[in-house]
Amino acid sequence: MIDSEIAREYLETGRCASCRIVDMHAHYGTFNGIYMPNDNPEQMIATMDRCGVDVIVSSGHTALVDMVRGNAEMDEITRRYAGRWYAYLTYNPNYPEQGRAELESFEGRKTFVGLKFHPSGNRYPITGDAYRPALEFAAARELLVLTHTWGGSPYDSPAMLAEVAERYPQVTFLAGHSGYGEFRECMAVAREHANVYLEMTAVYAVRGVIEDMVNTVGAHKIVFGCDLPWFDPHYAIGCIVMAHISDDARRAILRENALRLLAGRIRLG
Repeated sequence: MIDSEIAREYLETGRCASCRIVDMHAHYGTFNGIYMPNDNPEQMIATMDRCGVDVIVSSGHTALVDMVRGNAEMDEITRRYAGRWYAYLTYNPNYPEQGRAELESFEGRKTFVGLKFHPSGNRYPITGDAYRPALEFAAARELLVLTHTWGGSPYDSPAMLAEVAERYPQVTFLAGHSGYGEFRECMAVAREHANVYLEMTAVYAVRGVIEDMVNTVGAHKIVFGCDLPWFDPHYAIGCIVMAHISDDARRAILRENALRLLAGRIRLG
């Protein structure tokens, strides 16, 4: 048995009342061709309650194909659940005029805490000129940017993230999936750039990587995410809870780092 108060509590109750979770990488809505049993707001909130998740920050599936409609959808939902549910404004570089208008709407959307990029989904490199307006916008306001990263990708590899992180030190980048498949490379980026954090979606399932990240980069540079409603938070949280790390590291990853990054942008419900 792992010597951990958090692990014992989780195994006994299925939640961490002493370490309520902040999930920095979630989505909302249906996704064509995939059955997701917990994809409506009521079901997602019920899942959060069951798993001991205090807050999620999400983008919408709709926004991946129609950022205007998808961002408006997230605005409505997060206002309804303010204090529990916050949003990233999704930016699609393939539609620059619409993108500029969406950026201009950001300040009026009080439940939005940062920007969301999906370069692989948009098939446009994060280093490309069309991302510049969004990056300059984020830099001027010192925003969070959650960006998809994937090993070997021609759009959002760890090396490409390093390039934009160097160029925009005022932006705090969350490396979604931690450059999955190039974990070592992404760890190096987070270690070398103060403004890059590792995000755990899907990473938690790879044996030994959590411990490696904590030992190599430090628990203070890692945030929790699980891609709700794609994946089950119970499993994702369990992977962190049962990893061979300290309770201080568990608290940092599951809650404290996220609250530090979100300070001044959210109020807890």
